[in-house]
Amino acid sequence: MLSAYGSENVISPNFQRLAEKCTTFDNFYAGSLPCMPARRELHTGRYNFLHRSWGPFEGYDDSSVKMLSDHGIYTHLVTDHWHYWEEGGGVYWNQYDTYEFVRGQEGDHWKGIVDHETPPHIDGRTDFCGRQEYINREYMKEEQNQSIAVTFSKGLEFMEKNKDSDNWFLQIESFDPHEPFFTQERYKEMYPNDYDGPQFDWPGYHPVRESEDAIRECRRNYFALVTQCDFYLGKVLDFMDEHDMWKDTMLIVNTDHGFLLSEHGWWGKLLMPYWNEISHTPFFIHDPRRESEGKRNSSLCQTIDIAPTLLDYFGIEKTEDMMGINLGKALDGENDREYALFGQFGLHVNITDGRYVYMRAPRKKYENVLSNYMLIPHSYPGAVDVDTLKTRKEGREFTFSKGIKVPSYEGGWYVKTLKGFPPKEVYENGDLLYDTLSDPGQNHPIHDEAVEKRMIEAMVKLMMENDTPEDMYQRLGLLDDGYYSPLK
Repeated sequence: MLSAYGSENVISPNFQRLAEKCTTFDNFYAGSLPCMPARRELHTGRYNFLHRSWGPFEGYDDSSVKMLSDHGIYTHLVTDHWHYWEEGGGVYWNQYDTYEFVRGQEGDHWKGIVDHETPPHIDGRTDFCGRQEYINREYMKEEQNQSIAVTFSKGLEFMEKNKDSDNWFLQIESFDPHEPFFTQERYKEMYPNDYDGPQFDWPGYHPVRESEDAIRECRRNYFALVTQCDFYLGKVLDFMDEHDMWKDTMLIVNTDHGFLLSEHGWWGKLLMPYWNEISHTPFFIHDPRRESEGKRNSSLCQTIDIAPTLLDYFGIEKTEDMMGINLGKALDGENDREYALFGQFGLHVNITDGRYVYMRAPRKKYENVLSNYMLIPHSYPGAVDVDTLKTRKEGREFTFSKGIKVPSYEGGWYVKTLKGFPPKEVYENGDLLYDTLSDPGQNHPIHDEAVEKRMIEAMVKLMMENDTPEDMYQRLGLLDDGYYSPLK
C-alpha cells in the first residue's frame, strides 16, 4: 500500500521520503503473528509461535530492551497499543526504563458511558469491544485528541528533551493503521467516494460478503488512516532533519503484520492462510555507520532480526538464545539466511526462501493435538479459564528456558474466544505452495514435488533448531509423512 513499494493507491509522501533516507527491504517477513507474539519477538529475537500462543513476557526470556538498559542505554516506550495493558499482554513495558501509555484505541477500557447507542455499521463489532470503541471515539473527535496524535506528540517530546544526549533508544509505537480504520475527515477527503451506505470502517475476520461499493468504502477508510500515519511519520523525519540526527541516529520503521482488505476473498488476519498481504511486511532502516540512504535490499529478513540489530548498534553481543541475525550483515551483503519461518500458533506453519512460499496445514485428525507452553498462564482475555488450567501438564525444558521446565496447557487462545475454531478453512485449504516470482499475488498455487520436498525439509530443520515440541510435528503430519521422527 506504500508508494515506496510501488503502490499508487495511498497518498504517502513521507514514506517515500523515508525510503530516500533509508534502506528499504524488499524481502522482509513477519515471524510470529499477531500482535503480542510479534512483540515478544521484538524483545527475544526468536520465534514465539512454535511453542506458545499469545501471552506475556516470560521470566526466562531475554529482552534486548532490558539488555540495552543494563549496558547504560536509556530506553523509553511511547505506545497506544492497548493490548499491552490487557490480560495476556503484561510485563513487556517493564523492560524499559520509562514508558508512557496513550489510551483509547479500539476496545480499550478507557471512558465509561452507561447509556450509549452504537452507531449503524455493516460489520463493526457489537460485543463489549465494539461498544467501547465507539464510546472512545466520543473523546477523540478533534485530531489532537486522537490516540495516534498523542502518541507521536509524546514521542517527539522525548526527542526534544533528549536530542543533545547520547545513548538512548526510543520506541514510538502506533496502533494505527490497525483496524478499526478510524480517522479524521481531512484524510478521507483525499479519497473521494460516492458511497451512501452505512458506516464501514471496521471489517471482521471472515470471508468477504459485502458489496463492491462497501469494499471500496472500507478500503478508502484504510487508505485515509495510512495517510494519517504518513503525516505523523513526517513529523519525526522533520525533527531529525532539523536537528541533523541522521549522522548519529539509527532509525527503524516497521510493522508487525498486514491485513487482508478483501484480497483472496477475505477480511482480516486471523483465520485464513497467511498470504503475503499479511506476512510480507514493509521495513526501513537508516544506519549512520553505513551508506544506507535510498538503497534497496533483497535479503531475506524478519522480525526476529530487530533485537540483534539494536544490540549490535550499541556494541552489545546478542545472547545464545537469540536466533535472529544482525541486519548489518544484510546491509553489508553478508546475510546468509536461506529460509524464514512465520505463522500463528496452531495454524499453518509457513516457510519462504524469498521466492517460494510453502504453507503446511495442520491435519484434521490431529486437531486436538496442541500443547500451549506457558510459564505464566495468561493469554488473550478469556482464553485461560478454570477448565484450561485443569489441563496443565508438567511440560518440558526448552533449550531457551534457562533450565526451567515450562508447563503446557491444551489448545491456544482462540479455542476459548472464537467459536468453531480452528475453522474449516484451515483444513480445506490444505498445504499450499506459491511461486511469488511468477505469481506475486499468490492467486495460483503450484504443484512441484521437488520444491515442496525441499521446503518441507528446510521447515523441519528450522523447527528442530528452534526446539519445537514434538506434538507440533504430529499436528502438521510431518511424523506420518516421514519428514521427522523423535529419534532425530
